[in-house]
Amino acid sequence: MTTQTEANAVMDKTKELCQTILDDPAVSNIRRRIDTFMADDHARKQYETVMAKGQALQEKQQNSLPLSGEEISDFEKQREVLLGNPVARGFLDAQEELHEIQHSIQEHISKTLELGRLPGPEDFAGGSCGHGCGCHH
Repeated sequence: MTTQTEANAVMDKTKELCQTILDDPAVSNIRRRIDTFMADDHARKQYETVMAKGQALQEKQQNSLPLSGEEISDFEKQREVLLGNPVARGFLDAQEELHEIQHSIQEHISKTLELGRLPGPEDFAGGSCGHGCGCHH
């Protein structure tokens, strides 16, 4: 059982980690790209359109409904336009970078709890999240 003092020490270090993340210039750059995207109505609309069309295609596919060549072509065209917009591209790249940071932090914490010690590079060499994970990455 964790004592209140230990819990407070963990929370203090967690807050310290959060501040370190916020202070990292790479994270500041990511935030800047996200904020730029959020302020750009045109880029957001392009993104929303592509996401909606992609979702509609996915739903049709999951319901075993046929996808027309026109639907697919329209989606691909809209997607290429979105990827050609530097603000939208910056946002998409920033999302991926944030995901990678988050995944790395979660992986280190999970390994620490699993192993009962600080993990080393060799502990991540297996490529799996752990017993029964099934993610196969």
